[in-house]
Amino acid sequence: MKPSTFLALCLLCLGNAAFAGEVDVVAVKFERVNEETYRFEVTLRHADTGWNHYADRWEILAPGGRILGTRVLVHPHVDEQPFTRSLSGVKIPREVKSVEIRGHDSVHAFGGKTMFVDLD
Repeated sequence: MKPSTFLALCLLCLGNAAFAGEVDVVAVKFERVNEETYRFEVTLRHADTGWNHYADRWEILAPGGRILGTRVLVHPHVDEQPFTRSLSGVKIPREVKSVEIRGHDSVHAFGGKTMFVDLD
């Protein structure tokens, strides 16, 4: 095999791995329902390929990493990218002024782009 052919195959494999990579959080909207309860709408992008590799949840984290809410995604979104799902009834103490939203997939776990949201 020519070195150039080998290099091209290596780059192709790397490209496929990156394409089916980690979950990116691409947008977040929130609404304060009352003093300590919120509703979140989170938009994710992930190259879901089916039941073996898909975005399976997103989480809301307080500073320091405490999980405040989790939205489980029960099926792949192969033909719906990016996609938005909501989570209501999220209890966030008054002293928490910002949160981080992170995505999770069934192969890579956590990773990809996260978003920080100022609640004030």
